[in-house]
Amino acid sequence: MWQALLNNLGKDNHKSLARAISLVENEQDGWLPFLSQLPAGSARLVGITGPPGAGKSTLVDALIGEWVADGKKVGVLCVDPSSPFNLGAVLGDRIRMNQWYNHPNVYIRSLASRGSLGGLNQMIIEITAVMQAAGFDYILVETIGIGQSEVEIAGLADTTVLVLVPEAGDEIQTMKAGVMEIADIFVVNKSDRPDADRFVNNLRLMMAPAFSQQERTIPVIKTIADKKEGIQELKDAIRKDAAHEELNNDRKVWLLTNRVMQIIQRLRMKDVQPAVISEKIREELATGQFNLFRIASQF
Repeated sequence: MWQALLNNLGKDNHKSLARAISLVENEQDGWLPFLSQLPAGSARLVGITGPPGAGKSTLVDALIGEWVADGKKVGVLCVDPSSPFNLGAVLGDRIRMNQWYNHPNVYIRSLASRGSLGGLNQMIIEITAVMQAAGFDYILVETIGIGQSEVEIAGLADTTVLVLVPEAGDEIQTMKAGVMEIADIFVVNKSDRPDADRFVNNLRLMMAPAFSQQERTIPVIKTIADKKEGIQELKDAIRKDAAHEELNNDRKVWLLTNRVMQIIQRLRMKDVQPAVISEKIREELATGQFNLFRIASQF
């Protein structure tokens, strides 16, 4: 089965792509040999992250329009909160992007977070690899928007876009540095709202100490996504970030090392069953000699 999917993957066959993603996401028979045979892809992975209500989906929709107008092929992975009943994705993002649903150069897939704390699906590295092999020029990954735990996107995306709104001024002061430092590009969306200019200036001032230790200044771009304003500037900033990375091989090596480490960790944990661990804990507690690290070392 997976050999046929592999043969059809780069032929603009969205049906085969959908089946290939399901094969990998659900770890069906042959998923690992399938991944091992994937051809290399050159698609740029762009992460779109930020707090809920910042307009991430509207921004993604606008970027799709810009790239499609340029003749590019765009893949979109929207990581949605899981349904508490069946762990499936809540398909809100695909409703917002419905104009692209049947476009031949666009493929949109909603993924459930399935309880992942990093704002992503636990198989996101494997799924993006499948998307890259399908021949897209850009792959947009939109996180679920849960705030400070979204730093995982920095280990996945070639370019990470952090989307904020002018009202986030007080939140910015209390955000952990890790969330701010993951950004390659800052976007202040809904910038037609009051105090947008002051927010942008405060953001630049707050990030100045971090900028001084870097080779370049991280751009801060004002957008009004629902009016398609500022999208061209954002597209140009993503292109410039790609050009900067080509000159900075260390960043690429770091990204790939991070991805390989996550894959190794998951594969090594695959045969570790929570039920077996729970039973071992019960036995240890009964003896009165419970030691967390001794149990961990046994597995």
